Amino acid sequence: MATSKKTPLVRWEIQYAQLRRRLADVGWISEGYAQDRGPGAGGPCYQWTRKVKGKTVSVALSKEQYEWLRTAIAQWRELQGTLKEMQRLSRKVLFETLPHPPRRKKLGKKVLGLM
Repeated sequence: MATSKKTPLVRWEIQYAQLRRRLADVGWISEGYAQDRGPGAGGPCYQWTRKVKGKTVSVALSKEQYEWLRTAIAQWRELQGTLKEMQRLSRKVLFETLPHPPRRKKLGKKVLGLM
């Protein structure tokens, strides 16, 4: 049996397509942090904190809002990780498949954003 090896570009295109499919599965999203601060003077205390124009903003939440927001924040973090991986893969294709100017020294993976 002959096995056909896929070129690196084909493998990268397959990986990128998988990442794009992950984006389609993302639900509701939100930035910030949702916290269960435990029982307070008036009962349970749930809080959502985020940055707005460099300032920290906090909002009191009901338990239902806390649960919903906690899921949305987890989705946001997963989305950010997927986008970061898509950027890294895009740069890899850019620097490994297209011609570049002559250089005295080879560019490292850290400089190219591949790490």
